[in-house]
Amino acid sequence: MLVGKIKTHTKVVVITIALLLAGAAWRAPFSVFGQEGSDVNDQVKDLNSQIKSKRDRINEIQQKQEEYSRQLKVKQAEKADLSNQLDILDNRIAKAALDLESVSTDIDRTNLEINKTNIEIADKEAEIAREKEHIGAVLRLLYKQDRASALEILLLNDSFSEFVNQVKYLEDINGELSDGINNLEKLRAELDERKTDLNNKVADLDKLKKEMEEKKAALDGEKEEKGFVLEQTKSSEKEYQRLLASAKAEQAAAAADIVNLERLVREKLSQAQKKKLEFNDGGMIWPVPKNTITARFHDPDYPFRYIFEHPAIDIRTPQGTTVKSAASGYVARAKDAGKGYSYIMVIHGDGLATVYGHVSKIFVQEDEYVVQGQAIGLSGGLPGTPGAGRLTTGAHLHFEVRKDGIPTDPTDYLP
Repeated sequence: MLVGKIKTHTKVVVITIALLLAGAAWRAPFSVFGQEGSDVNDQVKDLNSQIKSKRDRINEIQQKQEEYSRQLKVKQAEKADLSNQLDILDNRIAKAALDLESVSTDIDRTNLEINKTNIEIADKEAEIAREKEHIGAVLRLLYKQDRASALEILLLNDSFSEFVNQVKYLEDINGELSDGINNLEKLRAELDERKTDLNNKVADLDKLKKEMEEKKAALDGEKEEKGFVLEQTKSSEKEYQRLLASAKAEQAAAAADIVNLERLVREKLSQAQKKKLEFNDGGMIWPVPKNTITARFHDPDYPFRYIFEHPAIDIRTPQGTTVKSAASGYVARAKDAGKGYSYIMVIHGDGLATVYGHVSKIFVQEDEYVVQGQAIGLSGGLPGTPGAGRLTTGAHLHFEVRKDGIPTDPTDYLP
């Protein structure tokens, strides 16, 4: 009888110890895995500190950008002289430099967040591996106990209370297994969440890198514009005023030409019954790949608003980008002005017309029919290059939409 009791108690103790050992590796973060968990926490804490520092810097940059924008509006309201124009250009260059720094800092912040997420993913994968080991140990223990039937367990014990204790330990093992499986499912869900977060951050990083290229191009454009103004004027107020007058006359001539041509071409087409204009059912498309709009329709911050009201949107695009017709129609004007203001005008149905300004090369001829998406020229806009004209603001496409001869906001027609 004594031997039976010893065996029973020994078996209970063994079960208890095995159960505790199976859970110890996972349940005791400050013993076996304490140092590793501490290292991970320290790394995450350090990365969070660096991320906060980057965010603080971005906030500082934004405050400076707002100040430059305020100063720019003040300068634009002052009289148009060379000194003021150079101040405006300096202001725009400083703001563009801040834009570039802001994006660069945001890229650094995103990289830090990616590193942090990768550490969290590795930590979760290690937790999952340990939980699997824990569940495996419980299953092996449970398998050994399940080999004995309830009758065998009862016969091995000298009293019903000892039998009940034995069954209770088996129930505890089952409970431990259930807890382990639930914890594993939770860890899996957290891991999937971290991976989704990582993919989103990587996508954000790709966008930021493209944005940084655009900001760098904008900064280079602002510097080129200032250099062009200085080169053209030789720091002479008289030369600057002459340049302003020439630019104003050039734009006025182009505007008048566009209005007159549209009327004449529509009359000509209405007389030729075979040439019936129909507007594309799907509306217009972007004439260049969709990009940043640097100046909006009637933009109050347009740098040369004192010369003329901006009747278009300026779409930032690299010099020499293919320009496509936004809709099908007839080419009313394909004006190559050398290094003056070159543009293409296309007449569409429904009283609509489009104008593509600062083109550096023209692929079409007047009276030619073009289909939507057809390449009609190359973009320009860099100061001193073919088609750019005077006082341009860097590489971009000037894009107008006119309804019954009146300029209207192109963004109302673009997808």
